[in-house]
Amino acid sequence: EYEGDSEYEGDSEYEGDSEYEGDSEYEGDSEYEGDSEYEGDSEYEGDSEYEGDSEYEGDSEYEGDSEYEGDILQLYNDKIDSGEDAQEEFGWKLVHGDVFRPPRKGMLLSVLLGSGTQVFCMTLITLAFACLGFLSPANRGALMTCFMVLFVCLGTPAGYVSARIYKSFGGEKWKSNVLLTSMLCPGVVFCLFFVMNLILWSKGSSASVPFSTLIALLALWFGVSVPLTFIGAYFGFRKRPIEHPVRTNQIPRQIPDQSVYTQPVPGIIMGGVLPFGCIFIQLFFILNSIWSSEMYYMFGFLFLVFVILVITCSETTVLLCYFHLCAEDYHWWWRSFLTSGFTAFYLFIYCIHYFMTKLNIEDTASTFLYFGYTLIMVFLFFLLTGAIGFFACFWFVRKIYSVVKVD
Repeated sequence: EYEGDSEYEGDSEYEGDSEYEGDSEYEGDSEYEGDSEYEGDSEYEGDSEYEGDSEYEGDSEYEGDSEYEGDILQLYNDKIDSGEDAQEEFGWKLVHGDVFRPPRKGMLLSVLLGSGTQVFCMTLITLAFACLGFLSPANRGALMTCFMVLFVCLGTPAGYVSARIYKSFGGEKWKSNVLLTSMLCPGVVFCLFFVMNLILWSKGSSASVPFSTLIALLALWFGVSVPLTFIGAYFGFRKRPIEHPVRTNQIPRQIPDQSVYTQPVPGIIMGGVLPFGCIFIQLFFILNSIWSSEMYYMFGFLFLVFVILVITCSETTVLLCYFHLCAEDYHWWWRSFLTSGFTAFYLFIYCIHYFMTKLNIEDTASTFLYFGYTLIMVFLFFLLTGAIGFFACFWFVRKIYSVVKVD
């Protein structure tokens, strides 16, 4: 069985015509020899993609100025620029989805900012006129007259700023916004002035303002200031809303527990110290000129002090705002206004100190008159410094988040 005609010899399937010899698939015309795909014209020899003109030799993407290498570098740079690593986000970057969330009482804030802009423009123009010699120090009423006329005529920027800010908060009650802008802050000043004038009338003082003058002031207010405020608000509401550099998330982010120095109240109290230090010395001479009948000639130096006050309020508020954002506290709208505006509190404390140490006033009516005028001055100063701090922070926050790329 195993010899001769066995199936393993001669005609066996393993010899001669077997599938493994001669015409087998592994010899001759097999796919692995001759015309096989691995020899001759195979895709791996001759014209294969790995030899000769292959994409891996000569002009391959791995040599010279290869396209593949450039794509890898470009992808790596894009990932670095876009900040896709979540580990890179910390502090103020984490609150990018909430930093432009509209604040509470947004209408009141916009009204105060509009009036603060009005007071700022009034103060700047008046000091410029005084430095140029248009207002004589000998004419004591010229300065107050200039203040009053400019305040009435500058209703347009107040309405414009208030409308723009209120619209950026998503507010829709534009009529209420315009009415409050034209009535609230001027109304507070006029009511205080009217009450003090009543006291002077009751005492029969010659310093009281005649009733006809009060009517003229009301006519200027309602006939000039209010229409100008409406005009400014009209152009403000016609403008497109202020576009923020990042989008606001639907769900507010939870604010972590804050340390003592990042709490709102300590930051606001500390924020007014440096700006008050800028005006401390000049404030003494200004109060002397008002209550001690002394002439004030240093308008040039006063203008320089005003510029320093603007810079100090801006830098202090921006610095504290950055600290709070790093602590992941994104409630900066009201805080920026109150931080620099708290300088007015120190102004009021100094006026009390000046009254007790420099003035010898014992009459009740005179005391009430002093503090009435002091309240008007402190209120206007609060609007002025608050607006300065807010717009400095507004510019700063928009600037830092505009250069941060987020998804």
